[in-house]
Amino acid sequence: MATKPRDYKAEYAKYQGKPEQIANRSARNSARRAYTKANGAIPEGEDIDHKKAMSKGGGAGVGNLRSVPKSENRSFSRTKTGAMKSQISKSERTRSK
Repeated sequence: MATKPRDYKAEYAKYQGKPEQIANRSARNSARRAYTKANGAIPEGEDIDHKKAMSKGGGAGVGNLRSVPKSENRSFSRTKTGAMKSQISKSERTRSK
């Protein structure tokens, strides 16, 4: 648990404000808009997920998008830099056992 408030300004300066991250965020937002246009509103409690992650070479096209529960989409293990360790979420790993 965090013991001090999160410094969002420093986080933006060090990571989120970098040109590469701004471009990635723009691509994610464009993909979300394209999915909504093609499939209607995103169901309550769900996120738009890339079937193959953009960081792993997946595209932002509608064919690479799906709607999944937020808990499943946000359960990927991450490295210290924020990159995904695996494309299989924790819930999918436990389901396959």
